[in-house]
Amino acid sequence: MFVRENRDITIYDVAKALGLSPSTVSRALKNHPHISSATKKKILACASEMGYRHNKFASNLRQKRTNTIGVVVPKLKSYFMASVLSGIEKETSGNGYGLIITQSQESWEKEIVCINTLFNSSVDGLLVSLASDTENANHFKSFFNRGIPIVFFDRVMDCNGCVNVVIDNYKAGYELTSHLISRGCRKIMHLGGNMLRNVYYERFRGYRQALIDNNIEFDNRMLVVGDMSNKSGIDLVNSILKMKHRPDGIFTSNDTTGVTIILELQKAGIRVPDEIAVAGFNNEPVSQYVTPNLTTVDYPAREMGELAMKMLLNKLNDPKDQNLNAVILNHKLIIRQSSLKES
Repeated sequence: MFVRENRDITIYDVAKALGLSPSTVSRALKNHPHISSATKKKILACASEMGYRHNKFASNLRQKRTNTIGVVVPKLKSYFMASVLSGIEKETSGNGYGLIITQSQESWEKEIVCINTLFNSSVDGLLVSLASDTENANHFKSFFNRGIPIVFFDRVMDCNGCVNVVIDNYKAGYELTSHLISRGCRKIMHLGGNMLRNVYYERFRGYRQALIDNNIEFDNRMLVVGDMSNKSGIDLVNSILKMKHRPDGIFTSNDTTGVTIILELQKAGIRVPDEIAVAGFNNEPVSQYVTPNLTTVDYPAREMGELAMKMLLNKLNDPKDQNLNAVILNHKLIIRQSSLKES
């Protein structure tokens, strides 16, 4: 029987108790393939009985790692972002890493503060979805200079050595607009966010190209840029009510504004989709709670979080791996009643 002492048990104590070398004990505790199963079993049993605990902090110091990942998102109060974070957390916890999650609150200035805080916290890697007004990558230089890997997701930025995880927003915007056209819409209004961000700019490009390909002239007055909040949806409907010639279709870049637009149009006595068809983006649960149900694009948020974390782990395990700079996930057009006007 081994007697516990009132101090931390080390691998040297386990080795002495079993008459083995410390290196053999260390390798057995790390499940090294060169140590026999019988020896591993004996060492693990002894270590457990003696109360040995792996000193992760000391191990991390030797490896110059903290086993912590920094995450920066535009805002936490978002079903889409909560789903992404769920995917990130799944991969993180399964690989022995912790998370420090920060939010920029859609502010480039606050994003800079978040990045500096995470750098000073010595995170091993960074997962980032950019604020709406971020203009350049200068605030990431401290990470670039130290070779600390960064993976951008959803709202991304092209930079050497970084990985971007996205969907094909151009194609999704094109498909959604083409669907509205196929249902007889000819005057389609588009509500998007800050065009600095790839997600909004690419969806707008898809929308515009679908118009052109169907011989519909793009009217700049039909493009509205907002912060994609409920207020954006309300403001859009208020502007429509003042128009002499109203749109017959609306493509908005998220479901939050899509639902708001439907409700506000109905308040004004405008029938959806008969008078104005409406389509959103993201396939959030709220899209199915409104009547009529909202046509949208299914955005695989949880899968995006899982994949972004996997890509970051690959970078951490093999810093020289530069083979993959972008990963494009599949999306799916979800057609519901809000766009099914009689064509």
